[in-house]
Amino acid sequence: MRIRAVGPWSEDPLWARIYPLLVEHPVLGAPFWRLGLGTDVTRLDAAAAEIGELPDGARVLDVPTGSGIALRGLRRDGHVDHVATDISPRMLERTRATAERLGVSGQVTTTLADVARLPFADDSFDLVVTLTGLHVFPDPHAAIGEMVRVLRPGATILGSALFVDDFRGLERRYRLVHAAGRAGRVLGPMCSSAEAATWLAEAGGRDVHVEMSGGVGWFRAVKGLH
Repeated sequence: MRIRAVGPWSEDPLWARIYPLLVEHPVLGAPFWRLGLGTDVTRLDAAAAEIGELPDGARVLDVPTGSGIALRGLRRDGHVDHVATDISPRMLERTRATAERLGVSGQVTTTLADVARLPFADDSFDLVVTLTGLHVFPDPHAAIGEMVRVLRPGATILGSALFVDDFRGLERRYRLVHAAGRAGRVLGPMCSSAEAATWLAEAGGRDVHVEMSGGVGWFRAVKGLH
């Protein structure tokens, strides 16, 4: 199989193979996250852990699932309906392999879909998790609207993303990461943390919170009641 050096995620470029190594193996990934983005890769584990706090029968949307980072939060003895969604068939294969390795395959289903047109009904998930994904979407505004749309009232969306904020001093190095990502066609137009917060509120999110950790923003909101 020919490996593409650059290209969109749907074409499984080389970065799509490297990225899982940087998030699944902290020894390899920590220097990249700390030096390149000024943040701690282990924060992904803390975000995923919220899935394990859900009651049995809860339904989770994980988009984009990538190689299945969020599956770490599933309890082996749990009974959660974890719907892993991605635009890349190869990423979904990696997610299924991760689910098998973690012993949670019975709780995971995979769906090939575009986040801007999610094939799910309104108010159908108890949690939406979008880890390091918003910055790769071609239309982050539409993506936020869709992810909030499928949330049940009172349910939470949480995630992380690279944001294009007004970085100063040494933090301007984050722009080099952005430039490299755009050159490799793995980053989309992106947005600022303020734009993400505004779009979450416009979509019906309440208690919107965005916290920057270096070049990575961590955000959450609760869908308002109808």
